[in-house]
Amino acid sequence: MRLEHYIEELLYRYNCVIVPEFGAFLTQSKAAFIKEETHTFYPPSKVVSFNEQLVSNDGLLVSYVAEAEKTTYEDMLQRLSVIGKNWKKQLSNGERLVIGTIGKLWLNTEGKILFEPSGQVNYLTSSFGLSSCISGKITREILKTEVEKLEEEIPFIITPEQREKKEFRPYLKYAAVVFLSLAMGLSGYKFYQQNTTTDQLVQQDAQKQVSKHIEEATFFDTTPLELPALNLNASVVAKEPKTMYHIIAGAFKVKENADKKIEQLVAKGFNASYIGVNKFGFHVVSFESFTEADKALNYLRTIKRTESNDAWLFQE
Repeated sequence: MRLEHYIEELLYRYNCVIVPEFGAFLTQSKAAFIKEETHTFYPPSKVVSFNEQLVSNDGLLVSYVAEAEKTTYEDMLQRLSVIGKNWKKQLSNGERLVIGTIGKLWLNTEGKILFEPSGQVNYLTSSFGLSSCISGKITREILKTEVEKLEEEIPFIITPEQREKKEFRPYLKYAAVVFLSLAMGLSGYKFYQQNTTTDQLVQQDAQKQVSKHIEEATFFDTTPLELPALNLNASVVAKEPKTMYHIIAGAFKVKENADKKIEQLVAKGFNASYIGVNKFGFHVVSFESFTEADKALNYLRTIKRTESNDAWLFQE
């Protein structure tokens, strides 16, 4: 029995998985970040840690493995307790314990258990298909600062001759501006008065035409029909959306590749289907879909053992 295999499956869904008589593996969500030294972008993920103080059985791992191995809860609790004690014994003997793709553990000089996550698997299902990427260093332009420096170094000099030319008879310039302003103001006022008079004449003529038509019109007194009130007692029963559990076979950037994958799986006898496009723009393909979580988990274990160890469970 590969206990680490079952621990990995539970870390996708739960934040704490306790191994009786040994300790607990914990996960905590971590936002996307950039490592400036290497210019590398990392997607959102779950960071795995280990706590040797949490050794009391909470029943999660025991019941999950007991159902998978088709045995009783009491028998599986005893078997997992033995495994936990053996793992601690290996650490006490100075060995380094590797737990699948989760990470490795060892004892320090003070007898404390140290844990180093492997980082091979991202247990955050919403980041499936995303990997780290490296971006080239961005070179900033410094042209603006160089121009400012040149402006500071080059003085702006005005000679006395140039100043005398600019100050020659300034009152003529101001007089011309005042004259143009008065001329434009008088022309605009005259144009406004003409438009106002024309608008008033048009409005008076239109009012006369409307009054004439009103006098010639014939009005009818029509009483509206009263219809009996109709009461409809209808109730809309909203269908509760069913939770679907998909066993994912892969996610593809190109739709044609997803279609080819479906054809390959169908040829092998799988009930493969196209789930759709996730929020990262990938086309998702599933081996099978279920409405019950237990059936989905059992099928996932079978797929991991017989077809693909990279398969995972997606809840919709």
